[in-house]
Amino acid sequence: MPTAVTAVTAVAHRGDPYRARENTLPSIRSAVERGADAVEIDVRVTRDGVPVLLHDSTLKRLWGHDVRLDRLDHRELTERTGGGVPTLREAIAAAGHHRLMVDLPGSTGASVRRIVGTVRECGAAERVYYCADTAAMLRVRDADPSAEIALTWTTLAPPRPVLLDAVRPRWLNYRFGLMSRGLADRVHADGLLVSVWTADTRRTMRRLVRSGVDSITTNRVDALRAELAGPGRGHGL
Repeated sequence: MPTAVTAVTAVAHRGDPYRARENTLPSIRSAVERGADAVEIDVRVTRDGVPVLLHDSTLKRLWGHDVRLDRLDHRELTERTGGGVPTLREAIAAAGHHRLMVDLPGSTGASVRRIVGTVRECGAAERVYYCADTAAMLRVRDADPSAEIALTWTTLAPPRPVLLDAVRPRWLNYRFGLMSRGLADRVHADGLLVSVWTADTRRTMRRLVRSGVDSITTNRVDALRAELAGPGRGHGL
């Protein structure tokens, strides 16, 4: 019988988007119910400074309104979406004791300070970690010297030592197509953990586990959980 894999963290991408709208409370709860170790969410800030869950800069794709989030205050956002876009505070509560991987699209210094401050006010700093590009992660590091960071890296060339010294990430976060055993070994040799995104077929998940990654982000957390429970079982994609 295959040996169960326990070391790989299963991260649910924007919750459980195949069953509930991404970045919503039902999506977070569904991901947790289906075995996610952590839930990745995208956080932006409304015009009046409320951190909320939304990946895009506008409401068009998910909510049908072609208006920028940063031009709406929280009350207006609630009216346009029927309360469907949760606040970061609500997301932290919905995740319970599970970890949250907070992505920061479109971040500014002010928005990052507000988001990091909200995490701290909720007493969730120990179970929240942050991912995004270098500029965003430098803002996080400035806002919270102790924050856990997964630096998103999109090239095979390693980050320069001066950058790593400034950001002080715990993880390097790669597109899954870049990952290989050699790359994972190199990152581990530098004392960092390896996370990858966004893998949705069991064949890809299996390859990534064999490559030695520490975390996989997926839109199909139930499939990933099944793969980690017994790699190679069945013939599912």
